[in-house]
Amino acid sequence: MNFKLIKNVIDLIEEFENQSLNKSEVSIDDFKTWIVSNNNINEANEPNWSGKENNRSPESVISTLLVHMNRYAKTYSRSAIFDSDFTSQEDFIYLINLKAFGEMSKMDLIKKNVHEKPVGMQIINRLIAKDWIDQTDSEVDKRSKVIKINKKGIEVLDNQMNKIRKATEVVSGDLTQNEKMELIRLLQKLDNFHQPIYNMNIEPEDLLTVASKNIK
Repeated sequence: MNFKLIKNVIDLIEEFENQSLNKSEVSIDDFKTWIVSNNNINEANEPNWSGKENNRSPESVISTLLVHMNRYAKTYSRSAIFDSDFTSQEDFIYLINLKAFGEMSKMDLIKKNVHEKPVGMQIINRLIAKDWIDQTDSEVDKRSKVIKINKKGIEVLDNQMNKIRKATEVVSGDLTQNEKMELIRLLQKLDNFHQPIYNMNIEPEDLLTVASKNIK
């Protein structure tokens, strides 16, 4: 039996517990996630990227690649709705959210899709004009409206879902299942960082200053 290895594992568990805020609720999955997130990549295993030799930062690469992925995804989405009644990918994304989460206020739907109010309202009004969603008075606040997908909206969405699913599969490319899970974990971590800042509706002139203070 390799007692040195066992001791190293015990030391690692002790370090994990010391860093855990709520020790009574940690699980083996928490431990595995912690190991992955704290596995420092040495210089020999670092990926290469364009401009690295000129000291281009990892942050610059991440930002650029995220922009590129968004553009790639949009091109596949345009292909998925080609020759259909959908105007843009936002149309079916809004319908998918309404189908999945049920009726909600217009602003809740707009926030769920991380859109500015004018853009979100334009999409919602387009869906109403196409008679794909219904709006009614809110039972909580009669001054506001709630919206929900209707039968026609479900039908038009279902008719296009095969192509939409194919587009989402293509976006994931040739990643393995483990790579997909790791990418989800990292993107969720980024989303958890940015969403509270976004929801604060900070003025543009102050946004970078406030956001920078949240970086550890």
